[in-house]
Amino acid sequence: MGTVVVGYVPNPEGDAALDRAISEARLRESDLLVVDVRRRVGDEGADLAPARERLAASGVSFDVREGPGGVDGAEDLVEVASADDLIVIGLKRRSPLGKLILGSSAQRILLDAPCPVLTVKP
Repeated sequence: MGTVVVGYVPNPEGDAALDRAISEARLRESDLLVVDVRRRVGDEGADLAPARERLAASGVSFDVREGPGGVDGAEDLVEVASADDLIVIGLKRRSPLGKLILGSSAQRILLDAPCPVLTVKP
């Protein structure tokens, strides 16, 4: 199996995705690539230090990098993932009606990813 790739934003959904990605990397004995997919104005001030501390304490081999610079985080995740990888993303809780329509980024990742995608909720 290839690398576990996680789309990370410092929020509850991102934290849930990071925790699961760490677990998956341990289970698969693979490396972990954390892609900082923040794009909205105001995200820049969020500190990644707590996530880096959790990663360092996990014992998993990891790399943290900014997205390659695509239009949004979905494009960045799809771009860095290969067919042998696993992408992990966090989803927001949705109402019954909202469950019919995923967020546009999550939907694009699920449809365009060259590999399996694991979604988690906080």
